Amino acid sequence: MELIDIGVNLAHDSFDHDRDAVMERARDAGVGRMVVTGASREGSPKALALARAHPGVLFATAGVHPHHASEYTDECHAELLELHAHPEVVAVGECGLDYFRDFSPRPAQRKAFERQLEIAAGNGKPLFLHQRDAHDDFMGVMCEFEGRIGPAVVHCFTGTREELFAYLDRDWHVGITGWLCDERRGLHLRELVRHVPANRLMVETDSPYLLPRTVRPQPSHRRNEPMYLPHIVEELARDRGEDPARTAAATTATAEAFFRLPARG
Repeated sequence: MELIDIGVNLAHDSFDHDRDAVMERARDAGVGRMVVTGASREGSPKALALARAHPGVLFATAGVHPHHASEYTDECHAELLELHAHPEVVAVGECGLDYFRDFSPRPAQRKAFERQLEIAAGNGKPLFLHQRDAHDDFMGVMCEFEGRIGPAVVHCFTGTREELFAYLDRDWHVGITGWLCDERRGLHLRELVRHVPANRLMVETDSPYLLPRTVRPQPSHRRNEPMYLPHIVEELARDRGEDPARTAAATTATAEAFFRLPARG
């Protein structure tokens, strides 16, 4: 069964020297399609360029991560609107709030988040969301747009039971990464993933970040790659009490529907 990695930072400079080989290894591992994350004013056009260079295999999001919220100017907003005119851009974001790092001031984070939600309300594309240590404010902003926006996925979910059910109660999706495989901080996810309906669950590597700690052998460079997505699916299936083939098929079908990906020939 083909897998879809819904969150790959493939434009990251750590892939500059071997990006084609990374894609080949992913394909050999059964990862047939990937959504390249656009998370900054500089990175979102690069994500689109990659998607346009690999039609039907790579797709892109376009947005500004809360870490980069200070760069969200009127000019940046206009640039994002132009990017979203391209069909290869299948979601708005990565956008949201991050109070764990606070790399951008919180008022700037909120403003950038709200303006990107306006884009999603205008074009009807799904949302690719980030939330860390900002749940209450995150929910408050999202509720302001209730009824105006379409599907949403909280990518790289690492939160609490309360947070998970708040998302599921609103019919949002969640993306599970190799955080699940981290015995230091991901053990609570082992139980929580059982509660996610199959049609709300997707998988991602968040490469080059979050290399699964249970991968053996561990690569010396510690860089994560899409080829490790099957490992995450196997761990996820075990925790859900499912056959990996069932988990793979369900997450692929969910990703196809969520991002409205064209049918494979």
